Amino acid sequence: MNGFLLLLAGVFLPLFPFSMIFSAVFAKLTHPVARVLLLLLWPQAGVLLLAHTGLPLNAEFFVGWAVATFLLYALRLLSVRDLFQWSGMLMISATSLTWLLASTTTERLLLQQFVFWLTVAPVFLVLLATAFQTRFGAAYAGLHTGLARRLPKLSALLVFSVFAGMALPIFPAFFSLLGLMVQSPVQWGVAVLLGWLLWTWAGTRLLNGFVFGPPTPITAEDLCRGKALAIGLSLIAIVVLNLIWTGVKP
Repeated sequence: MNGFLLLLAGVFLPLFPFSMIFSAVFAKLTHPVARVLLLLLWPQAGVLLLAHTGLPLNAEFFVGWAVATFLLYALRLLSVRDLFQWSGMLMISATSLTWLLASTTTERLLLQQFVFWLTVAPVFLVLLATAFQTRFGAAYAGLHTGLARRLPKLSALLVFSVFAGMALPIFPAFFSLLGLMVQSPVQWGVAVLLGWLLWTWAGTRLLNGFVFGPPTPITAEDLCRGKALAIGLSLIAIVVLNLIWTGVKP
């Protein structure tokens, strides 16, 4: 029974090739709210299944499988140009690490928090991808470059959201990955560091296709002040909440 539950958890905390199920569902959805809810709730279902099998997870094979999935999708991010696809693949790469954390803790709440902090960046990236799609018909890196000069508010939000996805300091994913590396055996810690570097490389390539470079002629309007403030303040609130939560942990 536990074996079946672990395989089912591999659908929701995606393990390749079960990760293709999430990718297919994510691609089918077109409304941004539906995509955001999928990003937030899909991996939480996986956490509940893992907790039902018993923590800490005593299944080294599944941990290795998860780390391999994490690295595979971190590598795939380097070649993805569509911002929606990039967000979905980042979510798969990030939440697959929950299996590694599950092998080191008995606390379900810790797993739920870990998954939530790692899905913050994909959620914001989906919202921004929707804004790009509305303006240009697609959220594709390289379609229009140099947007920092033409759409400064949208570009700034994209930069900080990608920074969150790259798990740079002060963003929630940074503390999640750092804590995971400290708790994990050396070989898994090195693997996490390698995938982390791949995220950074992929994020830099993505920004080069949107924000930097020579500006192309466009007629699209920037985000209105209200929407930009709402998204920006939400991101700041998440960062501050994570800093407070991290600071009060024993």
